[in-house]
Amino acid sequence: MNKILLILQREYMTRVRKRSFWITTLITPLLITAIYAIPALLFFAGGDLKTIEVIDETGLFKDKFKSGKDYAYTFKKAPVSQAKADLKKNKVTALVHIPADIIDHPNGLEIFSEKSVGLNLQNDIENIVQAEVRNQRLKRAGIDTQIIEDNRVNVNAETYSLTEGQEKSSNTGVSMGLGYAIALLLYFVVFFSGSQVMNGVIEEKSNRIIEVIVSSVRPIELMMGKIIGVGLVGLTQFVLWISLTIAISSATTHFLKVKLESKAKTELSSQASQKQVEAAVKQMSEAGPGSKIMGIMDTIGDLPWAKILTLFLFYYLGGYLFYSALFAAVGSAVESPQEGQQLIFPVTMPLIISIMLMSFIINEPDSKIAFWASIIPFTSPVNMMARIPFGVEWWEIGLSMALLVLGFIGTTWLAARIYRVGILMYGKKVTLKELSKWIFYKV
Repeated sequence: MNKILLILQREYMTRVRKRSFWITTLITPLLITAIYAIPALLFFAGGDLKTIEVIDETGLFKDKFKSGKDYAYTFKKAPVSQAKADLKKNKVTALVHIPADIIDHPNGLEIFSEKSVGLNLQNDIENIVQAEVRNQRLKRAGIDTQIIEDNRVNVNAETYSLTEGQEKSSNTGVSMGLGYAIALLLYFVVFFSGSQVMNGVIEEKSNRIIEVIVSSVRPIELMMGKIIGVGLVGLTQFVLWISLTIAISSATTHFLKVKLESKAKTELSSQASQKQVEAAVKQMSEAGPGSKIMGIMDTIGDLPWAKILTLFLFYYLGGYLFYSALFAAVGSAVESPQEGQQLIFPVTMPLIISIMLMSFIINEPDSKIAFWASIIPFTSPVNMMARIPFGVEWWEIGLSMALLVLGFIGTTWLAARIYRVGILMYGKKVTLKELSKWIFYKV
């Protein structure tokens, strides 16, 4: 046991002291925070006010184009040819020409600009013209457009989950996104951590260092020390990611709230009361890109995070130990990473299948395929975590965990049989058939 601890300590400290470990650890939380912070900051920053000239030959669109913080619409009565010639001189971003027969020929709408107009601006102009053309055609047909508008409704269902007699608000979209993100993260962590084990074994074997080590350490002790050491490195990085992400996200959220209050005070008069400022802040947050993010964050906050993080920790360790033993066995059987890629495909195939099944499982979390994919040890680490945000029975989780532990014991025994032969085997190209023979060798 002491020898395993020594190997574990060596593997752990060697990797934790690397500069790449700390660069990755620090950059990842920043990238996660940037996903929601950058759109919000762009909302506060805004852009230069752009002038859009409109030549309306119908006279129907005078009140339809509303100027805002990004665009200022001005109506002009001039020949289109003259307006196009003056486009650059007048510093106009775009010229919109609405011909007199737009109602009968809606494809006659024209937009001129020195450079290509942005897609959002084009869509806004097209939607405004399209809505008015539709209204004019309805009026021509004798249909009251106000009745249509009064009966135009959007139905948004509130979803609830009934768990243990309690009614809780739920969000299917958030559950799907979270399940997919957690499962995908677990897949990458298990795959790359297992690859590190394989590459470490190959490096020591190619340098002949391993011959010196096995003279004083049993192969099984060497393999277990390496597997657990690399696993603890991944666990350390995961804990740091969580801690730093929470800290950075909290600071960023506080900064954005202060920025939003400052923007509200700037747009209101200096005599505005605190209630008026709060109302303006609420209106801005609902209108800006932060509204959806805040709603998602509220839903995420209601999830059973203690359960999710505990199970993630277990399935990370269980999945990593299950696969890293196989990665170590492959690493011991080859002498270069190129040879390892040929043998690693059968090992990674179940992980690839679990990713392929994940999209179906997220849409049908209670199906039979989802059940078996989250029970079988080869796919359970990824697919069970994809189901957790939707709610899974405890007996299913317990059965999955028990089978994963038994699977780890089985793969460790199998890998150890291959490892003890492979680490001292040189100059021979190994096949899967050859590996199967090593399992029954007596050493």
